[in-house]
Amino acid sequence: MAESGSTNGRGRRISLPEPDQLSAEQKRIYDEVVAGPRGTIVGPLRAVIHSPELADRWQKLGEYVRYNTVIPEHLKELAILITARRWNSELEWTIHRPIAEKSGVSACTVDSLRDGVDPDLSGPEEREIYDFVRELQTTGRVQDRFYVPILERWGERGIVELTAVTGYYTMVAMMLNAHDIPLPEGTNPDLGVDAQADALYDLPAAGNKTEPLAGQ
Repeated sequence: MAESGSTNGRGRRISLPEPDQLSAEQKRIYDEVVAGPRGTIVGPLRAVIHSPELADRWQKLGEYVRYNTVIPEHLKELAILITARRWNSELEWTIHRPIAEKSGVSACTVDSLRDGVDPDLSGPEEREIYDFVRELQTTGRVQDRFYVPILERWGERGIVELTAVTGYYTMVAMMLNAHDIPLPEGTNPDLGVDAQADALYDLPAAGNKTEPLAGQ
C-alpha cells in the first residue's frame, strides 16, 4: 500500500520497496512476516528490510515482545503508547492507539497521555506500568519505588519483558523518526504539530502535574 508523502515506493527520506521490488532474501522475510500474527509489513520493517539479516532478527524480536510476554496486552500497549509519546513518534502512536483501546486502555487514558496532562489511569496496574516506563524513559534508570511494584506483580520474567517492550519500541520510534516513515494513506495524525518537536516529550508524573523530570 502506498503511504502519504510517498511517490512510487519512496518515503520522505528512504525508499519503501513494494513486494515486487524485493530481492529473494527480502521477499522471504516479507512472506514470513505477512504469514505471522502481524499480517502485513508496516512501520519500521519497511525501512529495516533494506538490511535483510537485521530485518529477520528485528521481526522475530518484535513478534515476541508484542505477542508473547507475560504482561497482559492492555498494559503492554499502554507501555508502547508511553514510549511512542516520549519519542514523539506519530506513526508508532497511530498504529498502536486503536490496538491499545481495543485491548482495554480507555480513550480517556490515551487522550490524557497524548495531551500531556496528569494521566487518567484506571487502576494500580496501569499506574505501576506508567511509573516504571516513564522513569526508565526519562532518567534511564528506575527507582526502587517504581521497580518493586512491577517485580512483585509480574515477577522477574515480567519485569525483564516490560523493560524489553519499552526498549524495543524505543528502537522502533528511532527507526521511524530517523527515516521519517510516513503514515499509511488516509490516516490522520493524532499527536499533531507537537510531535514534530526536536526535543523528547516531557511525560508528566502520575498524580503530580508539576513534578519536574530528573535533570531538569
